[in-house]
Amino acid sequence: MLQNTVRLHGSRPMCYQKEKGRYVAHSYYEFYRDVRILGAALLRRGLVGKRIILTGENCYAWSLTYMATVCGLGVIVPVDKEIPAEELANIARVSGAAAIVFSEKYREKAEGVGKKLQKFSFDDVIDIIKREDVCSSEDFAAYDELSIDIDAMASLIFTSGTTGVSKGVMLSQRNICTNLENLAKLVNIETTDIALSVLPPHHVYECTAGFLYPLSRGAAVAYSEGVRYIMKNMKEVHPTKMLCVPLLIETVYNKIWANIRKKGIEAKVRNVIKVTDMIQPESARMAAKRKAFAEIHESLGGKLNLLVSGGAPVDPTVLAGMRAFGFRVIQGYGLTECAPLAAVNPDRAPKDVSAGVVLPGGQLKIIHADADGVGEICYRGDNVMLGYYNMPAETAEVKKNGWLMTGDLGYIDKDGYLIITGRKKNVIVTANGKNIFPEELETYLMRSNYVAECVVLGFMNEKKKDYDIVALIYPDRDYAREMLGAAATEAEIYKKVCEVVDDVNATVQTYKRISLTILRREEFVKNSSRKIKRMGLADAVKDEYLAKRG
Repeated sequence: MLQNTVRLHGSRPMCYQKEKGRYVAHSYYEFYRDVRILGAALLRRGLVGKRIILTGENCYAWSLTYMATVCGLGVIVPVDKEIPAEELANIARVSGAAAIVFSEKYREKAEGVGKKLQKFSFDDVIDIIKREDVCSSEDFAAYDELSIDIDAMASLIFTSGTTGVSKGVMLSQRNICTNLENLAKLVNIETTDIALSVLPPHHVYECTAGFLYPLSRGAAVAYSEGVRYIMKNMKEVHPTKMLCVPLLIETVYNKIWANIRKKGIEAKVRNVIKVTDMIQPESARMAAKRKAFAEIHESLGGKLNLLVSGGAPVDPTVLAGMRAFGFRVIQGYGLTECAPLAAVNPDRAPKDVSAGVVLPGGQLKIIHADADGVGEICYRGDNVMLGYYNMPAETAEVKKNGWLMTGDLGYIDKDGYLIITGRKKNVIVTANGKNIFPEELETYLMRSNYVAECVVLGFMNEKKKDYDIVALIYPDRDYAREMLGAAATEAEIYKKVCEVVDDVNATVQTYKRISLTILRREEFVKNSSRKIKRMGLADAVKDEYLAKRG
């Protein structure tokens, strides 16, 4: 893949990285040259066939190390830069890693993995590729001649461990390249595109779709300096594509409307949306919206034409709302075990309520469906993992006859689009056998600007021998005080949030209604993918629930 891209698009920019205060381009020719230099240098240091841990922020050195390793040298072990030192050391031990490549910011953690591992900082990587004497012609020849088994483990990715024991997902080059080949059939990317890389690169979603996919098509990746600098970086690099998580899309959408309300032009904006919605065809409609809302587009770099969301479902009203301003937003579905994609919305035929259609070459099926057709989602395809590292029993639990048991619940509609209703382990089954999906109620709650974050849980009420449905809500206190007055008390905010809950209860079936509401003072703890860590929440609020229940 890399050689083909270099042959076709060698002079085009492979990436843009901030260096000394400005973005600098690195071409595909340069990238390929540096991959060979670093690969040969690591080969010279005896790392052929070894496992190499890679941890740090999105940058050229990260991409370089990943590619130099998987192009025949050994197995890459991408690790979250935010994990505690003891967990990093444990991954080093469990994976049998021989080396670690790390950002200078995390040197202290990297030094703690043990003396036996060879250690290279990102600065060392850049120094290596700049030195002319680092490799001999024999080293280059040996690196170029390394063979690749496409069905052997190429990447070992440890899950976050937020919902249980951390597992090492073994992915082959066949797994990864299946995603790259088939994603191109659903979501188009041009050589002129620039994808802003904002999500953690160790996450297979960002690595496959945000790094390797643009690389496979000759497009460019621009590395964001971090979450705090996204808006600034967008204005600097003018991206056309971006991978994101629901939280980011929802934040952008809410900020757009907050600015509109601040200017007092809500009615005017809604009228413009209504008028432009009637324009046909779709290409003309989107062009008109981009022109009508040029100021909003300029705030996001001016050229953004596609946002792809993953990691969790996005509220369909947010997707439709972003499209109303002229932004095309689609969502997909996958797991680390699928490298990661199992389904994605075609960029020209998306369904906002759906996670998309099955990845070409793959198969989806629903097992143990209830009366509504909702059951566990299963996927089969060449992108399904080899298994969990040194965990044959756990592998056998989720991988059966080639089918991956995802643990997610949903159904497939008449048009072949996958609709996800929730996680199997989160579903609340009432005394009369009804299923309550917390994610559904959370989506309804999140439609209110008064709710910043929420989690819905079920607590067994022994008196009525059924579950109480409890909403844990972290309110947007700034918005609440903007609406209720700067002096609004916590009791007044709680009352308003309860009204939001009442509105949700009025729209859902009786058995789904929320019984109690608990307000949080702090945000929920999240993992590096910005997903709320649900594990342990029930225990943490049990006393408060019992006190409120009386």
